[in-house]
Amino acid sequence: MRNPRLPMRRRLPRALPAALASSLVAACAGTPIAVSSPPEAATFVVEVPDIARPAGEDAAWWFRDGAAQAAARGAMSGNARNVILFVGDGMSLPTVAAARILAGQRAGNPGEAHRLSWEHFPATALSRTYNTDAQTPDSAGTMTAMATGVKTRAGHISVGPAAPSGDCDAGQAAELLTLWELAERQGLATGVVTTTRVTHATPAATFAHGADRAWEFDARLPAPVRAAGCVDFARQLVQSTIGPDVLLGGGRTFFLPATQADPEYPGRNGARDDGADLIAEWRQRHPGGSYVWNAAQLASAPVDGPLLGLFQPSDMQYEHDRPADPAGEPSLADMTRAAIARLQRDSDGFVLLVEGGRIDHAHHDGNAYRALADTIAMAEAVQAAVDMTSADDTLVVVTADHSHTLGFVGYPVRGNPILGLVRETTGGAPETDANGLPYTTLAYANGPGHAGPGRPDLSGVDTTDPDYLQEAMVPLDSETHGGDDVGVWARGPGSAAVRGSLEQNAIFHLMLQATPRLRSGLCDRGYCNADGVPVLLPRREEFVPAEVVPTAG
Repeated sequence: MRNPRLPMRRRLPRALPAALASSLVAACAGTPIAVSSPPEAATFVVEVPDIARPAGEDAAWWFRDGAAQAAARGAMSGNARNVILFVGDGMSLPTVAAARILAGQRAGNPGEAHRLSWEHFPATALSRTYNTDAQTPDSAGTMTAMATGVKTRAGHISVGPAAPSGDCDAGQAAELLTLWELAERQGLATGVVTTTRVTHATPAATFAHGADRAWEFDARLPAPVRAAGCVDFARQLVQSTIGPDVLLGGGRTFFLPATQADPEYPGRNGARDDGADLIAEWRQRHPGGSYVWNAAQLASAPVDGPLLGLFQPSDMQYEHDRPADPAGEPSLADMTRAAIARLQRDSDGFVLLVEGGRIDHAHHDGNAYRALADTIAMAEAVQAAVDMTSADDTLVVVTADHSHTLGFVGYPVRGNPILGLVRETTGGAPETDANGLPYTTLAYANGPGHAGPGRPDLSGVDTTDPDYLQEAMVPLDSETHGGDDVGVWARGPGSAAVRGSLEQNAIFHLMLQATPRLRSGLCDRGYCNADGVPVLLPRREEFVPAEVVPTAG
């Protein structure tokens, strides 16, 4: 990403005509879906002050408002031991629909009736994704909302909206406690898995803090920011004692000094100007841990210790390209299984983030093929998590941080190849526009696929090719995010609270309130109301004392 419930059941009439009743039974018998009803959830009313918006939207207000949304839906009735948050970066609802169809068609079916793994979950909602300063958001602000319970500015990494962008001092004064930091303090295991750089916006927001998402490694920090005492995200992830037990993804170069060659690509060196070898330092800090950089090493790493895996110098491969990786790169499902195998050894539970991060990158490139393939790969990772955990004690939430401008065009017949030209009859000629030119089902509102002036003739073009760029209406070097709502799907303890239209920061509160050990960490320090609902914004320094806050030393 670049900078800028169960369904309600309608009560049938007491007297149902016999013919209608028998027809309903026959229709339902063909596609049985087992959905268990949750116990009656206890709901609580949290008073939220009326404010002038947006001027009155400070961090404390956002935290309380998110708590109110979750408590009113019954999240406090959850008894989760483990929490897994899956984030499909840029996974808009059209992306989900198109990936569903593609997956079904790859299985030899028409595709429209297919379901991705999370579409079997009983609870669904919509998430409003705007940032406090942006109608169309970025991933830093959106993940901060889900990680901390507070909406914030675009570009902020777990820092409140009061801090101006790029202001080190103000950012440090506005650092927000994350769900992962709280979990560590409460004795739970924690993990972060991504297909992007581990310092990228979504994964970084779990443990790192900064008023500019660009601060991934030391060379990206302007001199005044360094002088003010701000620290890059790679160093924060390694040097703080509040860090993940499992960290898997890309971004190796940001952990290595510029003088050190990459182990997979000898002609490529690290990127750090400060000479720090943060991988070596991580190993010193975790003598019982394992550092891996390829799939074989991951598969053979012990499961009884911390794990750091950095599988590419920058972002990991797209799923389509992953099999050709020279060193062998694990899939998102492989990494998810590796993380859960280790984290579930902690009897107190765990909190895990899994990000399908390169869905977003493919969209920015105007390449629907790779965006959909990475969405399907994330569905496989979700299924891996479902297979390894129980709905009795593990809350699994699947959502996106923001949308993109991908959309469906025309009236293709059912079963029409989702990446192909629009045909209104099976085997028929492609439909054409007002100028007699065929067009594809999928297109972007903007991006590099604009071929003007005028539209190209796609008659002889293989639009299903992995490298094909879908057409775009507005010419841009990089396709943009969208401002529309994204989906939320959930199963497990507390999932019945996932319903309706949610502000994105309420997702944090749903996970927090559904997990007794997490919410007790706030209640024990006086951040809860009389009903035991965490409603007051926690001060991060109470959970991360000054002596363990990372330094540049």
